[in-house]
Amino acid sequence: MIPSALHQRPPIEHDAGEAAVDPVVDVDRPRIERRGPMRPERLVSTRRRLRGFAVFYVFRAVDAVILAVLAAAAISLSTPAGAVAFSVAATSIAFALMTATLLATGGVYAFRKREKRREHLARVALTVMLAAAIATACLALVHAAPDMRQAVLLQAGLTLCVLPAAHSVWMALVRRWRRLGHLVQNVVVVGATENARLLIERAAAGGDIAVLGIFDDRHARAPAAIGGVPVLGDTEALIGHRIMPYVDRVVITVTASAQDRVRRLVERLDILPNDITLLLDQSAPDVTDQRLDRLVDLPLARLSGVRIRYRRVMAKRVQDLMFATLALALAAPLMAVIALAVKLDSPGPVFFRQKRQGFNNEEFVVLKFRSMRHDQRDSRAVKQVRLDDPRITRVGRFIRRTSLDELPQLFNVLSGEMSLVGPRPHAPGMKTGEATSASLVAHYAHRHRMKPGMTGWAAINGSRGPVDTPELVRRRVELDIAYIERQSFWFDLYIMLMTLPCLLGDRKVAR
Repeated sequence: MIPSALHQRPPIEHDAGEAAVDPVVDVDRPRIERRGPMRPERLVSTRRRLRGFAVFYVFRAVDAVILAVLAAAAISLSTPAGAVAFSVAATSIAFALMTATLLATGGVYAFRKREKRREHLARVALTVMLAAAIATACLALVHAAPDMRQAVLLQAGLTLCVLPAAHSVWMALVRRWRRLGHLVQNVVVVGATENARLLIERAAAGGDIAVLGIFDDRHARAPAAIGGVPVLGDTEALIGHRIMPYVDRVVITVTASAQDRVRRLVERLDILPNDITLLLDQSAPDVTDQRLDRLVDLPLARLSGVRIRYRRVMAKRVQDLMFATLALALAAPLMAVIALAVKLDSPGPVFFRQKRQGFNNEEFVVLKFRSMRHDQRDSRAVKQVRLDDPRITRVGRFIRRTSLDELPQLFNVLSGEMSLVGPRPHAPGMKTGEATSASLVAHYAHRHRMKPGMTGWAAINGSRGPVDTPELVRRRVELDIAYIERQSFWFDLYIMLMTLPCLLGDRKVAR
């Protein structure tokens, strides 16, 4: 059973002066600093940090625009007024493309934390000069016209003046966002071992990950801290710890040779939506396998979780923004009419706000048009809705039957808390009968490995409305996990196209 503490978390961000309160306190141990030396000024949820990693692609896109503008300037300055030589234009465009490619493949956009500003700007300048040298050598080999070589040298000079200045701004932004916790990967360690000490030392030296805490299934034997990182409790405390929505990866540092202990830990932690990996021993025969994940240059074997592909995450976000903006523009008049009808039908606010669980068990406030009487609202979903529920108003009955009450969730999509397509968000502690729904399925939290959606694979396959029996809970979780494993742009598009006919064709499901 998943403990109810799993659903308790702190506000989205913490001030630097706040103390982290650990649910497990050992009175026999001396008090230590619970924050640890690597914890950022603020804890930022995994969802928001994934969005933060998109800035590196934005930097590349802005650099591409800068290079294109400089190419146009070089072409204009290298040719007579009113005439543009095709050879000069082609040379300038090729130089811009070569420079952009070398910047991307040379790791310039890694923005390593320990990299100094002058070192980074020197790498940018050297990359531009390398591109200029290659272009000049190629032009010499083909005996190109002087105006083509002049265009390349002029463009290289302009690029050396503008691009390092832009990267000075990028460096300042990255440092600020790292300090605020937006660009640092958060990790917790399971196992107070020498492997944990090695991982913490590497993390402290590199600065690209933050080890927030250590948990150990043999908590009574563990030290109070390793490398300044506090031991916060046992694995039971880990599962219920309020820090978990901010954690990207759980790293098991118990030696891989202790197979029984590792297996028990994996079985215990597999209910979490977080990525779970095993730190391999340096002497293990497979550590040279290049296919292995690596963290601070240490080999990892993935055990559980969904591999995050940042390009796919970005593509899905762009898809959400485009379709949600269009849908909101088209639905705005209808939403205004519904809001007026809700207000006139019964006393109370137009919108119903309720906490729901999203990506990585993060809680957020979902928006819906109010469909129940305000004095009978159920903000914790203790009692699920049924057909002919007396709490539902006249207007509420219509908008629930047509799912028009869900339209305000377009604002949740635009804010990044939800997606158009994904597992439907459930309320923390939602009950099925007398039991919490999460306690009925061992891998219930796996549905939180992707942002929740307004519609989803479960919705178009009949799993809509309340899940008031254990069988319905298991069916929905099964469909949600199947969607997460298959997610793609075309699959999402198919689900969106099938949503309307599925809703109109189903009058029996209580909604």
